[in-house]
Amino acid sequence: MTPATVLTLQTGVGPIPGDHYLPSTPANVRWGRLPCAVDEPVLRIAAGESVTFDTVSHEGILPDQGQDPLAYFTSHGVAAEHVLSDAIEIAATVARDTTADGPHVVTGPVFVTGAEPGDLLKITVETLVPRVPYGVISNRHGKGALPGTLPRGPENVSVFTPVEERGGELFGVLPLTDESVGAERVVAFPLAPFLGTMGVAVAGDERPHSVPPGAHGGNIDINLLVEGTVLYLPVQVPGALAYVGDPHFAQGDGEVALTALEASLRATLRFEVVPRAAALAAFGEVTGPLVRTPEYLVPTGLDPDLNEAMRKAVRAALDVLQARYGMAEHLAYAYLSAATDFDISQVVDIVCGVHARIRESDFADVPVEGDA
Repeated sequence: MTPATVLTLQTGVGPIPGDHYLPSTPANVRWGRLPCAVDEPVLRIAAGESVTFDTVSHEGILPDQGQDPLAYFTSHGVAAEHVLSDAIEIAATVARDTTADGPHVVTGPVFVTGAEPGDLLKITVETLVPRVPYGVISNRHGKGALPGTLPRGPENVSVFTPVEERGGELFGVLPLTDESVGAERVVAFPLAPFLGTMGVAVAGDERPHSVPPGAHGGNIDINLLVEGTVLYLPVQVPGALAYVGDPHFAQGDGEVALTALEASLRATLRFEVVPRAAALAAFGEVTGPLVRTPEYLVPTGLDPDLNEAMRKAVRAALDVLQARYGMAEHLAYAYLSAATDFDISQVVDIVCGVHARIRESDFADVPVEGDA
């Protein structure tokens, strides 16, 4: 993201750098469910091509916020022309079962030519641009890291959070208390946009709930996935049927309140196919999301039990070190204990996430047979 004053990027307005453009019109989205094998793609692309997605945050369109983003955001001082028209249209027209479906607006799926089960889909995050100069952080009853304690009152809590430019950088701004709204003394934290949801379709004819992540990716909420990073996912159906959603402006590891700073992004992603043989040579058997940043190789662990998610992340890290570098298991275990951070991705999405940050520079002297 290039630091600048945030412009309101309505559908089709502003730079669209991808080879293809996929707006979040009602025909291109699902609300609360993820694609499966029987779903028709809304876009077909060649492997290696990029897509610019207009993503829409669910915050501001949910029933507990009135399911009327125009009314909700203008009540917080946003001018009507700065409320996204696609968000208004989705809230008014897209079907969602409020008792059975998740909250997320999911854009796609995209058919990637040549992707087959057993391959990896390589998704490179090229650009992430805020579409609006504001977002929302929410805490809902029965959710978050402290269910039964917070929120304190009977109502769900949604905190409107404006974005300000300071010294050429963008910050989310919160007051210290409700009484200090509009005061000069505030908390300002830097933005680091990423997509909480990137995934591939699951096999079969049942669309997964949008909240729990899994081997398909989905709502993994790994805040490392900023511009210039890569997500690898094991392909489960022909064409992969990729999708995105749950845009964030910022998130702390853990995402303890239930959501972080949720807000709509324009995301340009490049989709490549890593054939199974090349994937095995580079990383070994990848059975779930694998992230790569300029500094780290990031295996993941996912499970409803946070302790088990941690154990799965450790096992995934051991597998990568053994397959990629030929490191003996007991030495890899020692290395992980001495040199690798295991971070909690999130604890609020039914399935908890843990990810390891393995510094690739530590292995600069070790040749690898293949890369992807």
